[in-house]
Amino acid sequence: MPRITTIAFDADDTLWQNEQFFRLTEQRFADLLRDYTDRPDLKERLIAAVTRNLQFYGFGMKGFALSMVETALEVTDHRVPGTVIAEILAAGRELLTYPIETLPYVDQALASLADRFRLILITKGDIFDQERKLSASGLAEYFAAVEITAAKDKATYERIFARHTEGAENTVMIGNSLRSDIVPALAAGAFAIYVPHDLTWAYEHAEEPLNDPRYRRIAHLGELDAAIGHLLGTR
Repeated sequence: MPRITTIAFDADDTLWQNEQFFRLTEQRFADLLRDYTDRPDLKERLIAAVTRNLQFYGFGMKGFALSMVETALEVTDHRVPGTVIAEILAAGRELLTYPIETLPYVDQALASLADRFRLILITKGDIFDQERKLSASGLAEYFAAVEITAAKDKATYERIFARHTEGAENTVMIGNSLRSDIVPALAAGAFAIYVPHDLTWAYEHAEEPLNDPRYRRIAHLGELDAAIGHLLGTR
């Protein structure tokens, strides 16, 4: 049977709501441009810009705000007024002001696991914003280590597991993104438990590794303890 000593968690849309606020900002962006463009694919153009700009700005509200400005200029042939650009930037800044809403069963799951495992947080995005959200969530005390990264790939997980765990083979990664949380963690040698979120960004989708014996899927964090028990062969 495996010996699991560390449980690693993703943050956004695993522990607290995040994507819903970006969706609200997308709608605000469309509303601001309604008088200047009638493009039916406006939101798709925005998401394409965000994806294209990940290599320059990374994940988070700063890159999203800059991509909104870029898209507004593109779809209006640079005719959008400066006042609208200012409102778009203000909408981007508002992403830093939304309240932190933890998801169901988060506190119970962390409290239960903290007595038996070392808990670490692995999240990607803007350092300032991620630190703000962790502080506001009231969950920081549960984690022995916090890693905020620019991206999540196999090499990132290998580095973090080497630094903070007894080894990937003794670690479980929990998250809502198949692409960022599950597939690369498995590739690095860890176990992984997928917790889907209704609003996960399409960029984070990937093929579900259903045939990997180190993989489990749960509906919510209330099922996490049982899933870990199955991985350990105790349930």
